[in-house]
Amino acid sequence: MEVAIVKYNAGNLFSVVHALNRLGVEPVITDDAELLQKADCILFPGQGHARTTMTYLKEHRLDEMIRSFKQPVLGICVGQQLMCRHSEEGDVDCLGIFDVDVKRFIPEVKEEKVPHMGWNALTDLQTPLFKDIKEHDYVYFVHSFYVPTCSSTIATSNYIHPFSAALHKDNFWATQFHPEKSGTVGETIIKNFLDMSK
Repeated sequence: MEVAIVKYNAGNLFSVVHALNRLGVEPVITDDAELLQKADCILFPGQGHARTTMTYLKEHRLDEMIRSFKQPVLGICVGQQLMCRHSEEGDVDCLGIFDVDVKRFIPEVKEEKVPHMGWNALTDLQTPLFKDIKEHDYVYFVHSFYVPTCSSTIATSNYIHPFSAALHKDNFWATQFHPEKSGTVGETIIKNFLDMSK
């Protein structure tokens, strides 16, 4: 199985590589169109600022490429947010794969700190991405912006209010949490994604 990770100006690529290595997969990290198109599946992870990252994607025509992928694609963290229509982070139009806008967390009481950082429970699990994952299993989040629940939501979590912990549309999946940092639960989710790509 050929697994590719989209190379762009985003962090946390190597934690994703290590997670795949633990599953016996050696991915290629690339922005080469030919290599990405022939991969069996693609991961689109990220940490960083939405506007800066979208500028980079557009300058390198990676935005058009990502939208054209036909194989399974998994966006992670900022990767999920960039797959949405628009982000309040930098007031920028994104890839538009998911028809929903990314919003900023606004604390309602002083105990609610932003970013939302740490372990939180998953609920309302749907699709084979969450095979063998139980309701209220915990995964690891780090984010100041969130995707509201919508028709593409396949898992929710709750911080300040409910939000989309994961999305799915056609061949595109995405998680707001970091499966590569979420222990055995996250490892199972990554394995499920790879299994769907076989």
